[in-house]
Amino acid sequence: MVMKRLAPALPLLVGILFMLPAYAQKFDGLASTPPMGWNSWNTFQTNINEQLVKDVADAIVASGMKDAGYTYIVLDDGWMAKERDSAGNLVPDPAKFPHGIKALAAYMHSKGLKFGLYNCAGTETCAGYPGTRGYEYQDARNYAAWDVDYLKFDWCYSTGINAKEAYTTMSKALRKAGRPILFSLCEWGGNKPWEWAAPVGHLWRTTGDITAIFDAEKKFTGYSQFGVLRIADMQKGLAAYAGPGHWNDPDMLEVGNGMSAAEDRSHFSIWCMLAAPLIAGNDLRHMSSATQAVLTNKALLAIDQDPLGAEGYKYTEVDSIQTWVRPLSSGAWAVCLVNRSSTPRKIGLDWTTVHATDSTGVGTFTLSPASQTYSLTDCWTSHVLGSTAQPLHTEVASHDVLVMKLTVR
Repeated sequence: MVMKRLAPALPLLVGILFMLPAYAQKFDGLASTPPMGWNSWNTFQTNINEQLVKDVADAIVASGMKDAGYTYIVLDDGWMAKERDSAGNLVPDPAKFPHGIKALAAYMHSKGLKFGLYNCAGTETCAGYPGTRGYEYQDARNYAAWDVDYLKFDWCYSTGINAKEAYTTMSKALRKAGRPILFSLCEWGGNKPWEWAAPVGHLWRTTGDITAIFDAEKKFTGYSQFGVLRIADMQKGLAAYAGPGHWNDPDMLEVGNGMSAAEDRSHFSIWCMLAAPLIAGNDLRHMSSATQAVLTNKALLAIDQDPLGAEGYKYTEVDSIQTWVRPLSSGAWAVCLVNRSSTPRKIGLDWTTVHATDSTGVGTFTLSPASQTYSLTDCWTSHVLGSTAQPLHTEVASHDVLVMKLTVR
């Protein structure tokens, strides 16, 4: 009798639940500006261990990177044992992490840092460790119990799996586990996550993996790795999808991993123009002063972390010089000139000819120095370069960059 009276209400209840997806998806308020931190993969791949990660945490504090905003320490692939336990739980590799993940997270938190882990939407991770497919809610409960703050979720061994469904399921699992965890979708852009992932995660990869070269592609069987400029070129048309709480991710930083000083500056500058997450991938324990200066440049970081959250875009490309523009808060703009060529380029820029209008994820903005005069500051040297009332005459070295902040006079 009771069941007969309740039965008609069940379809209504189910309908209400499906009308409330926000209650089951990502945590809000975790990425009002692009996340900043460090990830183990670019330098160490699976050769990671407890002491290494503690040493990196100590280095990020001692170097001033924590104070500059780099707060997430993320363990990438290779942190777990090759098999789940008898109850189906992920197990930290006992040789690499003898005190477990919760203790390591506590160490990070004691330093004022946040802690992240990696897994994969497929049946295995890219390096062949246990993937999450079929274990989403169980894994999410463990991440929450271990006090994890960030999850990078990859896309290997995913044949036959629907990307939107897989990432939405994991997002719901994290939400149900109850601990606010920043969710990074590492789907490589093949299923256009920018079109559907804003309610699901806080950032999503837009391309395949980066590698520490300036302008080339490394081809392997079934996949490629891309240089800095190749990835930058792939960001065309994506600015409309990013904004506070949901960011396009052109992959981790290769600053300090073997490119020239000029190329490191250009790489970092373009990522800041793109409002990209800034996840360092170098060995912070042995970082040069030049690398540290790039990663902690206050003017560039202020551009990346600008609270307006508008992503920049390429405005022009003439004679191997790319001009990128980005609207900033308080009516300011950032303008970035990148020399893609192998020789220096002289630049003569008549500001009165500049008229950039485009839509970003937070609105439509117009840069028109003919109708508004701006003061110019070189973001790498802090030198004042005059104003847009006069043409700009300068030279940019090969593979180098000039980044200017334009402030309303």
